[in-house]
Amino acid sequence: MVSTDHFRQELKAQLNRAATGGRIDVLINSGELSRSIPTGSAWSSHCCDAMEAEMKVGDTMVLARINGAGMTIRYLLPRTR
Repeated sequence: MVSTDHFRQELKAQLNRAATGGRIDVLINSGELSRSIPTGSAWSSHCCDAMEAEMKVGDTMVLARINGAGMTIRYLLPRTR
């Protein structure tokens, strides 16, 4: 079973790749993040939990969790500790 930690690890990897590529921000969609982990099952609320936990001052929720298209957050880069 996939946990919030699995999604958190993949999210951080995507944020790191974007920052390494010189990006100043990145849009992450819960549906796309969920599909990037081979779970063998459909979308999980753990994905949104991980995304919300990673939010920091300046990040923007573009689509709320209740939206049928999936939650989308704009994360500013680089990430600060």
